[in-house]
Amino acid sequence: MTRPSRGTVVELNLFPRELAMQKRLTALRTALVGVVTGVVVIGTAVTAWAVPAPPPNPTDTQLNDAAVTQQAAAAEVGRIAALVAQAESDLEKYSVQAEAAGAAYDAAVDALAQAQAQADQAAADLQTAQANVDAAEGRIAEFSRTSYINGHTLSSAAALLDSKGPGELVQRAAMIDWVADNQVDVLGQLEAARVEQANADAAARAARDQQQAAEEQAQQAKRTADAQLAAQQSAYAEVSAQKAQYEQQLQDAQIHLLELQGARNAYDQWLAQKQAEEAAAAAAQRAASSAAANQVPSDHGYVLPAAGRTSSCFGARWGVQHLGQDIAAPIGTPIYAATSGVVKRAGTATGFGLAVYILGDDGAVTVYGHVNRYFVQAGERVRAGEQIAEVGNRGQSTGPHLHFEVHPDGEMYSGAVNPGPWMRARGVALNGC
Repeated sequence: MTRPSRGTVVELNLFPRELAMQKRLTALRTALVGVVTGVVVIGTAVTAWAVPAPPPNPTDTQLNDAAVTQQAAAAEVGRIAALVAQAESDLEKYSVQAEAAGAAYDAAVDALAQAQAQADQAAADLQTAQANVDAAEGRIAEFSRTSYINGHTLSSAAALLDSKGPGELVQRAAMIDWVADNQVDVLGQLEAARVEQANADAAARAARDQQQAAEEQAQQAKRTADAQLAAQQSAYAEVSAQKAQYEQQLQDAQIHLLELQGARNAYDQWLAQKQAEEAAAAAAQRAASSAAANQVPSDHGYVLPAAGRTSSCFGARWGVQHLGQDIAAPIGTPIYAATSGVVKRAGTATGFGLAVYILGDDGAVTVYGHVNRYFVQAGERVRAGEQIAEVGNRGQSTGPHLHFEVHPDGEMYSGAVNPGPWMRARGVALNGC
């Protein structure tokens, strides 16, 4: 098998679940390694740490101006709303008045029609009475003329005998009976009828004139009420349009203020995230500096395998033996060879997912489990402090960490001892347990 050059990334065919997990963790690993080292070098490729551009940050003056504009628009909307309410009240009042004026006008028109009918009836009655009077006067005149011609002593019998025929006889008999019954006061009755009819006609005409005047007054009141209603409708429409305009201005002002506030919030979040990233980068830099300091082999030729926090110690745990010491660190954190030696195994490992086994020059085997990626292969010689892998979360793991084991007797799968005391005895502060 061709031996890869130093720094070459070696990856095996992984199970689908592990491959998906590796893809999800690639971005985070790249960012963390970039923070620690400034650039990540894999083969000949260089990936620089990129900081996203900040979002726009509205000034306090812009926010204050927007708030003032919004408050002014709200105040104006309130003022216009009061005017609209008053206009609505006035519109209702003028509507009622116009309705009442219309009803009064209709009543006046109806009363005028009735008065006109009464006047017409009185005129008709007067005409009938006048005809009766004229007929009666004609009969009396005829009777008087006949009496004068025949003499005042003409008796009723003589008048009848003087008739020239049966028709005239009947007429004279009727006239004699009528005059006998009415000759005393017939003229007075006729005069009284004339006066009564004249009075009735005058009363009817007066009533008609009065109702006509009332109709004209009602018509004028109706025109006035209709004009007031039309003017109020126009005023209401005007203030309603103004209210709609100011409400739109208020909405625009509110949207503008919300946009500025949203932009300020986004900038604050970006700034907080940037500060957190800078703090994390500083902490990672300090950790890297500390780790780099530890990469100088001790007098015995050993270095700290990874920078991080001890999360689990060597010994019995939940009824089984934990054969190493766990160092919790972010995925991508560099893993270094704890001592110089030869790689005995690198790749898949039961329980570890991926692991690297190194046989040191002192005869001890050091094991590096749950790695995310490894950069060496079996048979390759490494020196103490050389990066051989990066921290991962593969295999039976509950979080990203390095599982570090020491086998002093040179066996790869047995003879593990507590790494903490063993490393400290060789000048490396592997503490926490």
